[in-house]
Amino acid sequence: MADLLPHSRSESAAAPKRFTLHDPHETRPVLVVLHQETSTPGRVGQVLEAAGVRLDIRRPVLGEKLPGTLERHRGAIVFGGPPSANDPDAHLRHEIDWMEIPLKENRPFLGICLGAQMLAKHLGAPVGPHPDGLVEIGYYPIEATAAGRALMQGWPSMVYQWHGEGFGLPHGATRLAEGEDFLNQAMRYGDHAYGVQFHAELTLAMLHRWTTHGHARLSLPGAQPRREHFHGRAIHDAPVKRWLEQFLAVIFGRSASGSTLAAPPQM
Repeated sequence: MADLLPHSRSESAAAPKRFTLHDPHETRPVLVVLHQETSTPGRVGQVLEAAGVRLDIRRPVLGEKLPGTLERHRGAIVFGGPPSANDPDAHLRHEIDWMEIPLKENRPFLGICLGAQMLAKHLGAPVGPHPDGLVEIGYYPIEATAAGRALMQGWPSMVYQWHGEGFGLPHGATRLAEGEDFLNQAMRYGDHAYGVQFHAELTLAMLHRWTTHGHARLSLPGAQPRREHFHGRAIHDAPVKRWLEQFLAVIFGRSASGSTLAAPPQM
C-alpha cells in the first residue's frame, strides 16, 4: 500500500525500557472487543490471563454494549474479523466512534488487524485494498522502524497475516513496523494507543480453523498455500510469542523498575 502520509525515522538515543504485566495494585480487567460469536482473544488472552489480568469480553455484533468510559478497565483491545472498516453496519460505525473514549481518556488501547484499521479510520486515515489487488494471507516479513526499535527490542522478522485491506498512517501517528506490500504494519498514536496489522494472537487451533473455514481465500493473489502456513508457524512462531508478551506489557503493564504505568519514549 502506498505511503499516504509522511513519517519520521529519527533514532532515539534512549535504550528501550522493560515492562511487566504483573501489577498487584491493578485489578481492573482489560476490555476485549470481538467481532464474531465464536471468536476468542487467542494468545493475547492467554498471555494476559497468565499474568493475572482479567478480561471483560464484549461482542457488539451480538448487541453487547461498550462502556461509556474506561475508568473501570485497565485498557481495551479491539480484535480483527471478517468485516471491513468501511462497512456500513451500525455496530461497526459505533465501534469506530467509540474509539474517541480511550483516546480522550488516554487509556491503553490496542487494535489488531480490523481493530487497527478502525483506529486509523477514526483518526481520518484511509482504509482499503492493495492497488494491485494483493492480499497477505500466511507468513510475511516485516521490519521495525527506528521508532519501533526505540520502543522495544525483539521485533519478529516474519508474522502471520490474514487481510485484504490495509490502513494509511494517520496524521500525528508514528509507524513502528513496516511491510513490503502493505507498508503500515504497526503504529502508535499518542502515548497509549497502538495498532498492528498482523496476528500475533494466533494459536494453533485458530490456524486450523482459519485455513479450513477460509480455504477459498488461499487462492487470492498473494496468498500462500495452506501447507506454508503450518510450515511458517513451526519456524517463526517462537519469536512472535516472545514479542507479543513484551508488547502487551508495554501497552498494559508498568515499568519493570517502577510501580506505575510508564509511557513509551517520545519520538
